Amino acid sequence: MAKGLSLFEKRRRRNRTALRARSGTRPRLSVHRSGKHIYAQVIDDEAGRTVASASTLAGHEGATANVDAATAVGRRVAEAAKAAGVTQVVFDRGGFLYHGRVKALAEAAREAGLEF
Repeated sequence: MAKGLSLFEKRRRRNRTALRARSGTRPRLSVHRSGKHIYAQVIDDEAGRTVASASTLAGHEGATANVDAATAVGRRVAEAAKAAGVTQVVFDRGGFLYHGRVKALAEAAREAGLEF
């Protein structure tokens, strides 16, 4: 077994620490990416509940592991968050690098009206 934390875990912890410092009372838009799907949740950490969520599992896109599907998920999560009364969030990319599907989801959520 390897000693210490993986690079992914180091990035995730560093990102979460920075988010806690600057988030204030804003909910966070958390993203998880797997090989086949991408998931997004707007989480209110103070109340400990999920305000809105979207994923490629719930959608009916033909392809699930591509940038177009991530863009659709970003739009859907932003619409669901706005319907729940949330317009400002902090973006939690976890340990994932900000490019490709994660970047497409974030840009689509911004275009759909979420501010971060």
